[in-house]
Amino acid sequence: MKNTWSKEHEGISVLDCTIRDGGLVNDHLFGDNFVRAVYNCCVAAGVDYMEIGYKNAPEFFSPEKFGPWRFCREEDIRRIVGDNKTDLKLSCMIDAGKSNIFRDLLPKKDSVLEVVRIAFYAHQTDEAMDMIADAAEKGYDVWANMMAVTDLSDRVIDDALEAMVGTKSSTVTIVDSYGSLVPEQTEYLTKKYLNAARATGKTVAIHAHNNQQLAFANSIESIKAGAAKVDVTIGGLGRAAGNCPMELFLGFLNNPKYKLRPVYQCLEEQFIPLAQQIEWGPFPEYIITGQFNQHPRAGIAARESQMRNKFSAFYDSLAGGSGK
Repeated sequence: MKNTWSKEHEGISVLDCTIRDGGLVNDHLFGDNFVRAVYNCCVAAGVDYMEIGYKNAPEFFSPEKFGPWRFCREEDIRRIVGDNKTDLKLSCMIDAGKSNIFRDLLPKKDSVLEVVRIAFYAHQTDEAMDMIADAAEKGYDVWANMMAVTDLSDRVIDDALEAMVGTKSSTVTIVDSYGSLVPEQTEYLTKKYLNAARATGKTVAIHAHNNQQLAFANSIESIKAGAAKVDVTIGGLGRAAGNCPMELFLGFLNNPKYKLRPVYQCLEEQFIPLAQQIEWGPFPEYIITGQFNQHPRAGIAARESQMRNKFSAFYDSLAGGSGK
């Protein structure tokens, strides 16, 4: 049966994080032409937000090793987008423990950015709440992204949600850092986040990784359960297994406000050459880390070593005699 446009999905917003999450594959060393092509694609495709990188601090990441999209200096962003006289809203991510938001984030009136996403682990909740307060006071739309949710008990999630919804953030994001969620778990978490968020008028977003090739399915499941914002990347580009592909999700929404052809053109012109330089996608090592609810760093290390493509040995190293 042909997928037809339904007003059921009219309120869904789409955030592209190709440069931010994809930069984890190549230390954010994208050239200006590539970043500009992704920006132009997002504008032409009509997506709502583009996350152009991290605003991490040079004391944590050496500018000699990492590219400009690890730091999102205002002059670098404007070199690509000018004053961004489009409907596309620009975003950056700021990590707890790896940034100095109080020093490095300009007031909104002085920046082309509109959205700031604060990323943190549960043990960094207090620090993240201070960061959210600072970004909101400076005039930004702030989203709270608690990472590695599949590592946490219901009690820890509930406590963090109570803190998040007490801030001036507009959005709380379910972050499947390890790509280990399945749709039933995604539905459960979405409803949990919604129950916490509704009282303060906040929306829920989903950021899915594709280790088990479920990023697309989990994104659909989350909006079915009530999420209003979804992270995607062009070609699924992202750390390790990557993310929910923009071309799949926009095709699913089938909303006439979004245009697919610019995405395929960008894939053709930019991502085919990129795939000759770096790799991403659900290779078996990343499937295995997802199945064991582990950070993909072990899979990344295996694919960069003599363990590459030795799937059974890698599986055994994670299984540890569990018999799984």
